[in-house]
Amino acid sequence: MPTKTAFMTRVALRSLIACVAALAVWLLLAIQFFALPPQATPHHTDAIVVLGGMSRERLPVAQDLQKLLDIPVLVVSTTGLSGNVEGDALCSESAGDDADLICFRPEPLNTRGEADAVASLAAKHGWESVTVVTSDYHLMRAGTLMRQCTSVEVQMVGSEPELSAGAWLDRFAVETGGLIDVWMRPEC
Repeated sequence: MPTKTAFMTRVALRSLIACVAALAVWLLLAIQFFALPPQATPHHTDAIVVLGGMSRERLPVAQDLQKLLDIPVLVVSTTGLSGNVEGDALCSESAGDDADLICFRPEPLNTRGEADAVASLAAKHGWESVTVVTSDYHLMRAGTLMRQCTSVEVQMVGSEPELSAGAWLDRFAVETGGLIDVWMRPEC
């Protein structure tokens, strides 16, 4: 008959194996959802929206698509934060001079606030479709929020971030928690 110590060792080993397996499954799913997400083939829409943060990476993608697909309006989320310097600068330089540029500051200052603001802008301007540009890792959560908040057609386009392995793991954890949150607490 096994001793209590041997039994506890087997239980601990099985628990460790289960934890490692669960972590491996999560990592594979996170890579699929956040590093290699499915992407739309971009087509013409009424407006193209750049979500706040990482504007050095996101803004050029949106501007290139706007020109390529002849999208009439560029919409930029302004935050005043260090990761959004390029988007904020574009908005402060234009300051109402450009009818093809709409800048907004979301309230609250997060993706939920941006989704609500995009819904309001779409209703105000009569848009039937929007293209939303954000980082690849953010596509699933941001797309879920946009679709929860507006009835217009939403096409999500990702920009490719340059992240270290550690930064990717951080994004995987943050986006996993955020995605679970938007599934459990639908917005709008």
